[in-house]
Amino acid sequence: MLGRKDYTQKELDDAKMAVHTQLAAYGRLADAIDATGDPKARAALEELEPVLFNNMTLVLDRYFVHRLRMTTGKDGNPINEVELLSDSLMNNGGELRENNVIKYVPGDSVLKLEPGDRIRLNAAQFERLSKAFFADLDAKFVK
Repeated sequence: MLGRKDYTQKELDDAKMAVHTQLAAYGRLADAIDATGDPKARAALEELEPVLFNNMTLVLDRYFVHRLRMTTGKDGNPINEVELLSDSLMNNGGELRENNVIKYVPGDSVLKLEPGDRIRLNAAQFERLSKAFFADLDAKFVK
């Protein structure tokens, strides 16, 4: 597949719906576990949370993986933050790594992670990241 400089509104909406469905399902699970008061179930959910949301970050990246750098830019915007997170999860043992293309500034990022930080996203962090990612995609790629 060649690189893409635009996406359709439907592609963006479908990805947003898939992410929303996953977040809603996780929220229902968390509420159900909280209602039981079972500490073992709560501990299991807390163990699952970073695994699930780290993997959901890879999902975000995959939906729009063929995006062109000339459209995303080289600054530390949310699209590029997801790229760095995904690369770090897949190729750096889950430790945030910068690259020589993206000008990542932790204080300007969505998650405020520093290079070398372990990536262990929770539901709230992923929700913030995905909203910023989709807003940036909408502004730069949807025509």
